Amino acid sequence: MNNRIEILYCNQCRWLLRAAWMAQELLTTFDQEISELALKPGTGGIFEVRANDVLVWSRKEEGRFPEITELKQRVRDHIAPGRSLGHSDKKPA
Repeated sequence: MNNRIEILYCNQCRWLLRAAWMAQELLTTFDQEISELALKPGTGGIFEVRANDVLVWSRKEEGRFPEITELKQRVRDHIAPGRSLGHSDKKPA
Protein backbone atom coordinates (compact mmCIF):
# COMPACT_ATOMS: atom_id res chain seq x y z
CA MET A 1 0.00 0.00 0.00
CA ASN A 2 2.39 2.71 -1.14
CA ASN A 3 -0.08 4.67 -3.23
CA ARG A 4 0.24 8.44 -3.24
CA ILE A 5 -2.50 10.77 -4.43
CA GLU A 6 -1.83 14.42 -5.17
CA ILE A 7 -4.46 17.08 -5.78
CA LEU A 8 -3.10 20.32 -7.24
CA TYR A 9 -5.66 23.10 -6.98
CA CYS A 10 -5.80 26.82 -7.74
CA ASN A 11 -5.57 28.81 -4.53
CA GLN A 12 -6.44 32.04 -6.36
CA CYS A 13 -9.72 30.47 -7.51
CA ARG A 14 -10.52 29.38 -3.95
CA TRP A 15 -10.75 25.69 -4.86
CA LEU A 16 -9.33 24.43 -1.56
CA LEU A 17 -12.75 23.28 -0.26
CA ARG A 18 -13.44 21.36 -3.48
CA ALA A 19 -9.98 19.75 -3.34
CA ALA A 20 -10.35 18.90 0.35
CA TRP A 21 -13.79 17.35 -0.20
CA MET A 22 -12.46 15.21 -3.05
CA ALA A 23 -9.48 14.23 -0.87
CA GLN A 24 -11.85 13.17 1.91
CA GLU A 25 -13.93 11.11 -0.52
CA LEU A 26 -10.83 9.37 -1.91
CA LEU A 27 -9.39 8.68 1.55
CA THR A 28 -12.70 7.24 2.71
CA THR A 29 -13.17 5.05 -0.35
CA PHE A 30 -9.56 3.86 -0.59
CA ASP A 31 -8.73 3.69 3.12
CA GLN A 32 -6.76 0.46 2.62
CA GLU A 33 -5.04 1.48 -0.62
CA ILE A 34 -3.83 5.07 -0.08
CA SER A 35 -0.76 5.67 2.07
CA GLU A 36 -0.47 9.39 1.40
CA LEU A 37 -2.62 12.18 0.00
CA ALA A 38 -1.26 15.67 -0.65
CA LEU A 39 -3.12 18.90 -1.31
CA LYS A 40 -0.89 21.29 -3.24
CA PRO A 41 -1.90 24.91 -3.81
CA GLY A 42 -1.18 26.34 -7.24
CA THR A 43 -2.29 29.21 -9.45
CA GLY A 44 -3.70 29.87 -12.88
CA GLY A 45 -6.92 27.88 -12.66
CA ILE A 46 -5.17 24.54 -12.20
CA PHE A 47 -6.98 21.48 -10.89
CA GLU A 48 -5.15 18.19 -11.39
CA VAL A 49 -5.25 14.82 -9.66
CA ARG A 50 -2.35 12.39 -9.83
CA ALA A 51 -2.14 8.80 -8.62
CA ASN A 52 1.45 7.64 -8.16
CA ASP A 53 2.65 10.51 -10.39
CA VAL A 54 0.25 9.54 -13.20
CA LEU A 55 -2.16 12.31 -14.21
CA VAL A 56 -5.69 10.93 -13.80
CA TRP A 57 -7.63 14.21 -14.08
CA SER A 58 -6.86 17.62 -15.52
CA ARG A 59 -9.49 20.35 -15.48
CA LYS A 60 -7.67 22.00 -18.38
CA GLU A 61 -7.74 18.85 -20.54
CA GLU A 62 -11.28 17.80 -19.59
CA GLY A 63 -12.77 21.30 -19.58
CA ARG A 64 -14.54 20.68 -16.27
CA PHE A 65 -14.22 19.30 -12.78
CA PRO A 66 -14.73 15.56 -12.30
CA GLU A 67 -17.84 14.04 -10.84
CA ILE A 68 -16.69 12.25 -7.70
CA THR A 69 -17.71 8.83 -9.07
CA GLU A 70 -15.60 9.24 -12.22
CA LEU A 71 -12.64 10.49 -10.19
CA LYS A 72 -12.88 7.46 -7.91
CA GLN A 73 -13.02 5.18 -10.97
CA ARG A 74 -9.91 6.75 -12.50
CA VAL A 75 -7.98 6.61 -9.22
CA ARG A 76 -9.10 3.01 -8.70
CA ASP A 77 -7.91 2.08 -12.19
CA HIS A 78 -4.39 3.17 -11.19
CA ILE A 79 -4.09 2.02 -7.59
CA ALA A 80 -6.49 -0.95 -7.27
CA PRO A 81 -7.70 -2.08 -10.71
CA GLY A 82 -9.46 -5.20 -9.42
CA ARG A 83 -11.44 -3.38 -6.74
CA SER A 84 -15.20 -2.87 -7.06
CA LEU A 85 -16.69 0.50 -6.24
CA GLY A 86 -20.13 -0.96 -5.65
CA HIS A 87 -23.23 0.67 -7.11
CA SER A 88 -21.31 3.71 -8.38
CA ASP A 89 -18.97 1.55 -10.47
CA LYS A 90 -19.16 1.89 -14.21
CA LYS A 91 -18.34 -1.25 -16.10
CA PRO A 92 -15.57 -0.90 -18.68
CA ALA A 93 -16.82 -0.84 -22.28
